[in-house]
Amino acid sequence: MRQVTLIPGDGIGPEITEAVKAIFSAANVPVQWEEENAGQTTFDSIGELIPATLIASLEKNKVALKGPITTPVGKGFKSVNVQLRQKFDLYSNVRPAKTTKGIETRFDNVNSVLFRENTEGLYSGLEMFDERLQISDSVARITRVGCQKIIRAAFAYADKHGCKKVTAAHKANILKSAGAMFLNEFHAVAKEYPHIQADDKIIDNMCMQLVIKPEQFDVIVTTNLFGDIISDICAGLVGGLGVVAGANIGDDMAIFEAVHGSAPDIAGKGIANPTALLRSAIMMLHHIDLKDEANRIEAALEATLANKAECTGDLGGKASTMEFAQHIIAKL
Repeated sequence: MRQVTLIPGDGIGPEITEAVKAIFSAANVPVQWEEENAGQTTFDSIGELIPATLIASLEKNKVALKGPITTPVGKGFKSVNVQLRQKFDLYSNVRPAKTTKGIETRFDNVNSVLFRENTEGLYSGLEMFDERLQISDSVARITRVGCQKIIRAAFAYADKHGCKKVTAAHKANILKSAGAMFLNEFHAVAKEYPHIQADDKIIDNMCMQLVIKPEQFDVIVTTNLFGDIISDICAGLVGGLGVVAGANIGDDMAIFEAVHGSAPDIAGKGIANPTALLRSAIMMLHHIDLKDEANRIEAALEATLANKAECTGDLGGKASTMEFAQHIIAKL
């Protein structure tokens, strides 16, 4: 039995978490949940955004599944997600985007995986404000080691999964130092994988190409801010944030998460779509080598998504959160 930290989050988080737990139980997945929480919920109850008990659980279990978390706005708090990524050096944000039968989009052949550097760049928190001159500076700090780690992760994934191409998205034509460092490291690492095609695209062209011909991309690797933007474009190509998985992976820890928000406007109504969290949980099962269980749940999910009548309202159906989960369970 593998122990996993479970972070329900807030808003719709607890509802979609219960759906995933029900599916895991029905599939007899050998996972034992150790439940802890963070964000607005714990701040309201104990005055802490990230409780020490959560940190201890993560350090012990090394694997977590996380629902959407709200960071209090306007109180100077740094994002809970960013804090966790930086504290545990979860440098790889991995976001698959694949066309799904039954989910209608403009494209029917998207199948890409984005590797976003997760701890550096413009999200490093290096900001300065000159009160006298009213000038604000935000520093996009990247390191050679940071570039190497995320690029190697992308190529290692491509190699393991038989992907044909890795594309780097950058702005080296303008960012002569940071952009050039990332691009140079990309082509250096690419030489170690001669059987994998390596190309690069300037970020603005990359965004245009994604919405014109997304099928040309296989594995994409980029820096933090660019990856944040591209990941949502890729999600939009396949149905939105409600149907895509996400993972934050380091050398010895991984947190799998629903990448959408906590949607407080529909919290408690039992209508939220748990697909994103479930797909993240399926990624987690692959990560901890429970591949048979992952494949069974994925097949049941795909079969349910293909039948619109069994889906939640955002996908054109009428099922509640738990009714959707029960449809999946019936197909296991």
